[in-house]
Amino acid sequence: MNGPASGIKQAVSTSPSVIEASRLGLTFETGDGLVHALSDVDLSVGKGDFVSFIGPSGCGKTTFLRVIADLERPTAGTISVNGMTPAQARQKRAYGYVFQAAGLFPWRTIERNVGLPLEIMGYAKTETERRVRASLELVNLAGFAKKFPWQLSGGMQQRASIARALAFDADLLLMDEPFGALDEIVRDHLNEQLLELWARTSKTICFVTHSIPEAVYLSTRIVVMSPRPGRVTDVIESTLPRERPLDIRESPEFLAIAARVREGLRAGHSYED
Repeated sequence: MNGPASGIKQAVSTSPSVIEASRLGLTFETGDGLVHALSDVDLSVGKGDFVSFIGPSGCGKTTFLRVIADLERPTAGTISVNGMTPAQARQKRAYGYVFQAAGLFPWRTIERNVGLPLEIMGYAKTETERRVRASLELVNLAGFAKKFPWQLSGGMQQRASIARALAFDADLLLMDEPFGALDEIVRDHLNEQLLELWARTSKTICFVTHSIPEAVYLSTRIVVMSPRPGRVTDVIESTLPRERPLDIRESPEFLAIAARVREGLRAGHSYED
């Protein structure tokens, strides 16, 4: 791969580490043989980073998020989350997870969907109500607490899903392509709102996407991954300002970062399969 484009720096996080992966690998055994999902992944995510993972389908982006969340167990290397194992981090509720689909129960109101994890965790009713109110305000859904999911648009349902992940106030937010099924106009709006949320809360966010513009617009750092077995082929630090209007996507600086992401995807792609 060619060297970094002018004005774009290789990322070295100086913030306290939230996630540390070293030579991380994951191999699945299936009826068709072994599947090498991740190989030799070395990555550090600092506190307050907004890190996007981008790569072709099957490159291990979601798998890496699932390893962080202790939903998958690595077969090689090491990973820590806030200095703990993923299992310990899960037990301490150290992260919130937003899936591709909102996953709201249609028979529960929005406030009761958002409060479900708190109910399961045994929070008192008054504390659950307080946290639900605060979370809905963060995603601009305060006026929709009594509505049911089917009464909300797809974008609003995803915001409710984010509120649910925020309800127990974990410092780390894992987001697996949450806006992928939405139309471009709604997606742009939610991108803006997510940046505002990140600015207000200072949470560390790990975000999976297939969209180059989305990755560049949202992130402080962009992790480019190769097809299976998933490897990190480039880590790019964004030089864009933290306040980003949508029209920044037409700026030369934005386009230069997007070009480097595209180059990394092209260089890491295999056409043999």
